[in-house]
Amino acid sequence: MKQNKNFMLLLAVICVLVAVLSACGGGSGPNANQAKEPASPGNTGASEASEGAVDISQEATLKLLMIGSKPTDYDEVFGELNRLLKEKMNATVETEFLDWADWTQKYPLKFAANEDFDIAYTANWAFYNDQVLKGGFLELTDEMLQQYAPKTWEALPEAAWEQAKVNGKLYMVPNNNQEVTDKVVLVREDLRKKYNLDPVNSPETYAAYLKAIAAGEKGISPFGAKPADGWKWHELDQILLEQQNEWNLVDYNFPLGYKLDDPSGKVFNVYDTPEFTQLIEYYKDLADQGAWSKNIVSNKNDVYQDIKAGKISSYAQNLGTISSNVGEIRRDKPEMEVNVADLTPDKKKIGAISTQNGMSIHAISKQPERSLMLIDLLQNDKEIHDLTMYGIAGKHYEPVGDDKYNPGPSYANYNLSGFSVWGWNSLLNRTDASYPEEGTKMLEEWQSKVHHFPLESFVFDDTKVKNEVANVGNVMLRYAIPLEYGLIKDLEKGQADLIKQLQAAGLDVIQQELQSQIDAFLAQ
Repeated sequence: MKQNKNFMLLLAVICVLVAVLSACGGGSGPNANQAKEPASPGNTGASEASEGAVDISQEATLKLLMIGSKPTDYDEVFGELNRLLKEKMNATVETEFLDWADWTQKYPLKFAANEDFDIAYTANWAFYNDQVLKGGFLELTDEMLQQYAPKTWEALPEAAWEQAKVNGKLYMVPNNNQEVTDKVVLVREDLRKKYNLDPVNSPETYAAYLKAIAAGEKGISPFGAKPADGWKWHELDQILLEQQNEWNLVDYNFPLGYKLDDPSGKVFNVYDTPEFTQLIEYYKDLADQGAWSKNIVSNKNDVYQDIKAGKISSYAQNLGTISSNVGEIRRDKPEMEVNVADLTPDKKKIGAISTQNGMSIHAISKQPERSLMLIDLLQNDKEIHDLTMYGIAGKHYEPVGDDKYNPGPSYANYNLSGFSVWGWNSLLNRTDASYPEEGTKMLEEWQSKVHHFPLESFVFDDTKVKNEVANVGNVMLRYAIPLEYGLIKDLEKGQADLIKQLQAAGLDVIQQELQSQIDAFLAQ
């Protein structure tokens, strides 16, 4: 009996010791680390939060600020999203859309007024750097990302995180989808073959193509563009000025650039170069030969729709857009033979930095942890990614395997072009099944030889020169656009007037500020 008592006492002591050791984190059972791990986005509404994890016991509503038009079927798609989010992280979302027509005015006002929202789409072209400097976005630490966005933390390359930093600190979860920024042109192959022209693969062969159509086809404008949108450059400038000469323009609001391989990063006015002089002669020749409408600078039509209607034979855009257009035309109008043409195939290709698209958390958000969990799901949860990117399967899109899709019967009511879902572009993105093979091969080739250069991640802060930037932009619209579209008879005088007006508008002040920032960036 005494032995039994001693045994029971010893057993009790052992149990106490085991309990103490387990509480200290030494356990090895299936739930041993539960208290130390962050809340998993896959958890269904937990009744209690584990120590060190976000408390998801109370349902949360996260407010999103997005750029673009509200999709017709938003309520249906995001209703389904909210059902999934309720299961996965006990939260729902509400979205405010800033329409394309006035988003540049409204977006900064939302931050200035400290309006109530949690997450905003942002990008290097959509106020990211500007709002960071104004305190509009929350700084994201490594610890926050590891705990509340673990899948994104693992999936994104280190370079992508580094590119998104401003002054050494991070304020964005960038998209995880390498883009190449070079542009291409869409051409009507049936018309090229009709006139027995060489394949379009250079500025010279493209000019021959445009001139032949101008001379031989009535009712078809060879080249189409939409400068009426306020675009300050000829639509071919990125190809024929930047790509052809291996330059990079810092900001399309003013004409300052540098040579990709110049280690000093010396900035120059691209309008005041021999290359630009030659280019406007090229444009003038095309204009005189009827390569585009004399009313092109006031065009408000959808250029792509005019191409599908047979009214235009070519236009310039990024590779993804042109390839998608080619695939759609081949599917919907097989009698029209079209192709993707790279006019600078032997030139260096530039990859977009990761801040081309991304999501940031509002500095005054009361729910930053839940916000990061949502972003993690949007990028990495296949079910949620497919839903938010493409809509309802069977209605807005038809899945083709794991990585392709066909448009569904209600595709127009929820599609990729409507609003900024690109903020969570990721490796889970699908490709339209009609996307042409040559577009895929061209992208793969470009990605394999993307050129990296010292100023690749440099972002200009225009805070000190905003007035000058606005004034210069107005000069570009008034003087550069007519000159480049061949509406000015005396090219030499037109170029001189342009340069003179730019200087009067303050381009020298912008250049000095820009050079100072570049020098400081390179010195680091």
